[in-house]
Amino acid sequence: MVLESELTYSQHKLSNGIRLVHRLTYSQVAHCAVTINVGSRDEEKDEEGIAHFIEHCLFKGTNKRKSFQILNRIDGVGGELNAFTTKEETCIYATFLNNYHDRVLELFSDILFSSTFPKKELEKEKIAVIDEINSYEDNPSELILDEFDNLVFGKNGLGHYTLGTPKQVKGFTTEKLNQFIEKTYSTDSIVISTIGDIDFDKWVKLCEKYFGGIKTNAKPIHRNSPKNYKPKEKVKKRNTYQSHVVIGNPAFSYKNKNKITLSLLNNIIGGPAMNSRLNMKIREKYGFTYSIESNYTAFSDTGLFVVYAASDSKYIDKTIGLIKNELDFFSNKEMTPSSLKVAKQQLIGQLAIQYESNQNEVISMGKSILNFDRIDSLKTTNQEIEKITSKQILEVAQLIFQKDNYSQLKYI
Repeated sequence: MVLESELTYSQHKLSNGIRLVHRLTYSQVAHCAVTINVGSRDEEKDEEGIAHFIEHCLFKGTNKRKSFQILNRIDGVGGELNAFTTKEETCIYATFLNNYHDRVLELFSDILFSSTFPKKELEKEKIAVIDEINSYEDNPSELILDEFDNLVFGKNGLGHYTLGTPKQVKGFTTEKLNQFIEKTYSTDSIVISTIGDIDFDKWVKLCEKYFGGIKTNAKPIHRNSPKNYKPKEKVKKRNTYQSHVVIGNPAFSYKNKNKITLSLLNNIIGGPAMNSRLNMKIREKYGFTYSIESNYTAFSDTGLFVVYAASDSKYIDKTIGLIKNELDFFSNKEMTPSSLKVAKQQLIGQLAIQYESNQNEVISMGKSILNFDRIDSLKTTNQEIEKITSKQILEVAQLIFQKDNYSQLKYI
């Protein structure tokens, strides 16, 4: 048996700069993703939401396919085709039976480089995306996180709403979509990743067939880093039963040496497990909130640490006070060796379970190659976690959890 921590990744770069990464598996199910180093932070002020809109419209027609033909190409053989847009990436991915690698790669190449963005289809998709925006507005637990990004990062691209606004979406045209792609998409910012039962050399030849002829158009990425952060507080009135709050501030980029330490600390404080500090100290002890969590997101030049909670309005201020007490706890006292050991074991276990999902991994592979041009094995990651000391946890907490540095957004 081959352990996940011992799995190897094969890499190759096409002559035009597109990078390939492959992991062999012996399953009849395969996964493939194309990750592009372009997201909502790369939009200009009047383009807000265009990266996400393009992701939708890549499925709406090419020089040789109608929309229904694109959607049937993978789904029609039992597979699944999907996509998403983040602050810094656009990703198209598919899950399919192993004998359809050729079909998937050909389709990906077609929609990425031959999409026509027909006006009729764009108008229909505008209705769908505006409906998505309105649906998002009805979900305060998601909306507040995007609004908090805007509160912290302001006019910087990281403060953009990924979906944009209805007004901006209505103004998108075929010409504007093509202009954005021409400006931001480049061959050296594209990674194709796969996990499947296919020989690496054979898969590279398929990638050469469908992507090798794409003209080289390497471009440097220019991203304005957020500057002069100042903590802000904002309260918004909403006609909902629950109150919602987000507390947080800028944190480390994904290239910072402290990233793994903050990831562990975040997991301890408010990670997905029911035994997180916030869940145990606020939800279980007092019953003030049903939903409470923390999250650390690392970007290329900065990061963001947040705590989110939803509570009955009469308990929201007490909940905020308890959250800040928990953050203070880690800033003032080193963890005991036994507590730290348990926390490390928990994170290592969670990562191992996450690796069981090949779909998650194939997406992660693309992002890792984009950001670092390598993929660290699970064994390497576990070794880095094991090295973390109580002193490092304390130092990171003191850097990030500064009382006077928190921004706060509250819906009441």
